[in-house]
Amino acid sequence: QVQLVETGGGLVQAGGSLTLSCAASGRSASTAVMGWFRRAPGKAREFVAGITMTGEQTYGSRSMRGRFTISRDNARNTVDLQMSSLNPEDTAVYYCAAHRPSAPWQYWGQGTQVTVSS
Repeated sequence: QVQLVETGGGLVQAGGSLTLSCAASGRSASTAVMGWFRRAPGKAREFVAGITMTGEQTYGSRSMRGRFTISRDNARNTVDLQMSSLNPEDTAVYYCAAHRPSAPWQYWGQGTQVTVSS
């Protein structure tokens, strides 16, 4: 089991930056693949970024890769999502997620709201 708690959401102006953090706890936390998803109003959940225990990163789109950076601290079992050049289309509830190696995404945080004003 892995428990996830997100922090860092809020309101930011277009062009601004924001960092989301997620703290993981539980027996499998240190070896889990961790990542971020988001769900904008009226849209399906969208993969944002993921990172393995060894630091291998994946991003949901080229735009995300150029503006977002995912990182993790294995000693503290935390994963951060640094977001820059935010635009109103990035407004969404952002969810921290995790899964054991070779498993689907299976653990979810409660979500944190990010609102980008124009």
